[in-house]
Parts: sequence; structure tokens; C-alpha cells
Amino acid sequence: MNNLLYTFDHDLFLLLNFDGGTVVDTIMTAASIPYTWAWLYIITLFILWRQYGWRRVIFFLLMVVAAVVITDMIAGIFKHSGILKNLWASFPARLRPMHTPELQHAIHKIAEGGLYGTVSAHAGTMVALAMISIYAIGRRWLTYTMIAAVILICYSRIYLAYHFPFDILLGAAVGVLAGYVGIIGYRFLCQKYDNK
Repeated sequence: MNNLLYTFDHDLFLLLNFDGGTVVDTIMTAASIPYTWAWLYIITLFILWRQYGWRRVIFFLLMVVAAVVITDMIAGIFKHSGILKNLWASFPARLRPMHTPELQHAIHKIAEGGLYGTVSAHAGTMVALAMISIYAIGRRWLTYTMIAAVILICYSRIYLAYHFPFDILLGAAVGVLAGYVGIIGYRFLCQKYDNK
């Protein structure tokens, strides 16, 4: 089973990772940088402030920070502990595609990253942030924008050879968990303190 999953993940990565030229390289590099999305975070905070006031902004920021910390901690544990070694017996902790010896001849990469990539913290963080934002704002256009941003960021990590598709899925799963924790915390704070 582990060899089948390993092979499928590698094959899917090779299908999605290609040389798109300078324009696509630039777009994907920019998409992968958190600061690129500052405008979206600022709009989210502005709408939250206009709709509900500063107290909700503070609650939102507290829960986003909590979700990001949870995501980064879990991703770090997976990347460096070898928890998934039964799925990928070749490595104690799975190497990023850019450092995987058998893929060196076939991949497109732009820059070097750390050695290990399971779980994707980018995917986890963005999924958690999107979930909390969608819950807090509740506007359809923001939902679509957040979903599009998540997809683009996650794909950029494959395009740049930082992650295999399964790394992204695991990161997204961690992000869903952290996002739910953030939503529960945000709802609790709103219910407890909004009417005071």
C-alpha cells in the first residue's frame, strides 16, 4: 500500500509540476509569498471592523494567530519527526520534491527550500485563515476569493517543487482542524463578550 501511494503521489506531482516559463514562474513565486495576500487580509479586517467593530477584529486576530500556531506546530512535528515513515519507508521524514534524488532529472524548480516538506504549512495556514474569514464575514464574494487563493497557493507549492500533492492534502487537513478550532474560539468570544 505504501509503495502504491508513494508512486501515485510522485506521478501526480510530475503531472502538475512543469516549466511554465518566466511569466508562470513569477506568478507562482508571488502566489507562494504570504505578503502577496496582504490586500486580502486587510480587506477582511476592514469589512469585519465596518460590520461589527473593533472587538470582533481583535477576536478574529486572536483566533487566526491561534490557528496559525497550531498549524505550524503540527506541520513542524510531521516534517521532522518521521511520523509518516510507515507510508514512505524510504526516508525517516519525507524529502521535498526538489531534494528527492529520483526526481532530480524530471522536475522544474526555481529556488531551494528546506529538506523536508510533509506537511505543507502554507496549505494548512491558508485553509485555516480562509475558514475563519469565511465564517466571520459570511459574504459570498469573499468565500470565492478565499477558495481561489487557497487553490492558487497550494498549487504554487507543487509548481515550485516544495511539496508533493499528498503534502498539500495533509496540510489542508491540518488547516481544517485548526480552522475549526479558530471558529469555535471566535464564536465563543463573540457570544461571551459582544453583549457586555
